Amino acid sequence: MQTCPFFSIFTWRTILIPALLILSVPLRSQAPGTTVIERWPDGKRGAVSITFDDGIITQFTVARPILDSLELDATFYVITGKIEGSGQGKFIGRPPAEIIAETARIPTDSTNLFERASLIAFTGTTEAVDYHSRVGSAYESGRADEAYRLLDEAYRKLREGSLRNTDDVVFHDNPVDTTSWDDLRAYQAAGHEIASHTVTHPRLAVLDEANMLYELGQSKADIARELGEAATFTAEGPYGTEDERVMHYAHTVYPALRNRMPTPYLAELNRGSRENPGDQEEEYVQWQRGPVDATTLQEMKAWVDTTLAHDNVWLVEVFHGVDDYGWAARPAAELREYFTYIKEREDRLWIAPFATVTKYVRERQGGTVSSIHEGESLLVAVHTELDTATYNVPLSLKTYLPDGWAGAELTRSTTGNPVALPVHRDAHGRRYVRYALRPVERGVLHRR
Repeated sequence: MQTCPFFSIFTWRTILIPALLILSVPLRSQAPGTTVIERWPDGKRGAVSITFDDGIITQFTVARPILDSLELDATFYVITGKIEGSGQGKFIGRPPAEIIAETARIPTDSTNLFERASLIAFTGTTEAVDYHSRVGSAYESGRADEAYRLLDEAYRKLREGSLRNTDDVVFHDNPVDTTSWDDLRAYQAAGHEIASHTVTHPRLAVLDEANMLYELGQSKADIARELGEAATFTAEGPYGTEDERVMHYAHTVYPALRNRMPTPYLAELNRGSRENPGDQEEEYVQWQRGPVDATTLQEMKAWVDTTLAHDNVWLVEVFHGVDDYGWAARPAAELREYFTYIKEREDRLWIAPFATVTKYVRERQGGTVSSIHEGESLLVAVHTELDTATYNVPLSLKTYLPDGWAGAELTRSTTGNPVALPVHRDAHGRRYVRYALRPVERGVLHRR
């Protein structure tokens, strides 16, 4: 029986590997026969992730069809407590009556803030929910005394029976939102990322440990049950929180957060940042932008232009409302024009969900590429300490052709079928081939 040359090479390599030289190639090396992992797939200039918060119904009925028509995949951070069949919001802790009685005798301070702020939203009125939100806003802004005062005021009204239901619009809790898990499964199957935005959209920074972990963990459990464990890779804490205590807990529940992912190679510019992404020196710049009511379409297009002006910017778009529903709602016609603007630049921009880009960046930064040059073949593999069951996004590789090679064919370990690769030239005239391998794959380049 004739043996496939590809598998003969890999068997031979496995047996004799101690006698061969494996080159851990510097990422920027461009010597003939060497391979680099490209910053972005296919040598593109930058990356764009389109994300939506709150699971507003029109995100799915209006914005998603526009994205689908353009073959663009997005990330939707959903509030799981709004979806039928999910765990609901609740207070975890001492009997509420006991806590409420204490508020008449003991003023709010740093020792009881988190417990009281956790309870107030579940005392039965929309005004109480609003107090929770205002307390959280004050606390995260560094105005702790104001947060204490607001809670004392809220509990005084509660004890007096004067807290009421209001007609105020709560943007993230629209009564017409009727998305089901079946709907979300279909969107996920079409290529969109569906991820967690907690159970009830609370101010996490003012929740105590038990209630914070419930908001994070119950949402994750519901998503895992309905959409699979892979859908629990990323999450977004409501209100874009960057509170250090929240980040500590949240990173124990989710591998990645859109809020923050501190690492030496990633500069993070949040939605409120006025810093220029081009002034950052890190290998990657995650640049979050999100339209508000006053944002113009031209400003939004300028975000894309700025991304293209550099080679290390990851533009993370944050949308909320669409058409008539949600905060800072954008009309469908504007979204179509804007998403088309992004699509028209797809030859230079990698457009992918947040989780996909996160995995690629981590795989590249945490991986090395090795090669063995033997005769007419070059064996290439990516090595990583990451869990390849999770980190499985194909990495874009560029191999500079060895001297004397006119071209190359690639045979992957997972297919065994040789494929001829186009030959490219860089700005210095050096010839190379480009291809993609998953961290679990190996490839053999054959001389042509």
